[in-house]
Amino acid sequence: MKAPIIEIFSSFQGEGLLIGQRQIFVRFAGCNLNCNYCDTGDSKSEKSGELMTPEEVAAKIKEIRTADCNTVSFTGGEPSLYPEFISEVSTLVDMDIMLETNGTLPDNIDLIKKLDIVSLDIKLPEHFDGDFDEQIFLNEIKSLNLLIEKSINVYCKVVILPSTKIKSFKGVVEKLSENISSKSNLKIIIQPSSPLGEWKDINFKLFEFSEVVGQYFEVSTIPQIHKILDIE
Repeated sequence: MKAPIIEIFSSFQGEGLLIGQRQIFVRFAGCNLNCNYCDTGDSKSEKSGELMTPEEVAAKIKEIRTADCNTVSFTGGEPSLYPEFISEVSTLVDMDIMLETNGTLPDNIDLIKKLDIVSLDIKLPEHFDGDFDEQIFLNEIKSLNLLIEKSINVYCKVVILPSTKIKSFKGVVEKLSENISSKSNLKIIIQPSSPLGEWKDINFKLFEFSEVVGQYFEVSTIPQIHKILDIE
């Protein structure tokens, strides 16, 4: 078994609930979406990665692990394209497993045997050039509910752009609230797109977005700190 790997590296988590924690990142090549704000464009094609075995990936993880690092984050691209590979690596390393996913492949996510925390992106229509496929949102909901039913720690990340409209954003949040499991205590992370300078004259919108989410969920607004710190 092999999968295309862009890079394996150690850094601080720059997004979401585990922001600031040291992690080892395994970045897969290949993605099933084409988001217009993507900041890892080199990982969209499977051909851009080096084919590696689970054993090779695990060996690299062990080589670069430090005392302050207890989590492996599988990211991409879209890591859920490789569920069996992730499952195999997780048996070879004694670390917590994090999945950073677009959530559009629920059947694949269900195949991953060990998950400790999942960061699941909720895509907005303006994230794509052209018409928005409603099935993307339906699959994200399905992934969320299966993770909730498995009692896996999952949170949602929503990237907002300067062009994001409050009305459409609210519609997505309302549909999310209506469709997730009643067992959920879901947390939402609003992530302003980078570069942050684009928000200088419209930062009042950040408060408006937060107020919308706060009607339904616990919410935090967190930018990408790794870009502020100029680290990978």
